[in-house]
Amino acid sequence: MKLPIVCPSCDNTLNVSQMKCPNCKTEVSGDYELPVILKLNRDEQDFILNFFLSSGSIKEMAKQADLSYPTMRNKMDDLIEKINQLKK
Repeated sequence: MKLPIVCPSCDNTLNVSQMKCPNCKTEVSGDYELPVILKLNRDEQDFILNFFLSSGSIKEMAKQADLSYPTMRNKMDDLIEKINQLKK
């Protein structure tokens, strides 16, 4: 099951309110904001993971995705812009 990050009623970003240890069953409750990376959709998170796994090479990512370097660079720039907006 994917972690929901957006409220289905109003489209606002959801916060975490409870976490539970599967081993000892300890529960932690509160109102915690999600880290920026978890506010991104699954494709954006995968993009960041692939960037990391390709040693930060946009050229390698473009090759693996069968896209041109400029196309991959534009995707990167769009994601950077979105992350900067989420950090505010």
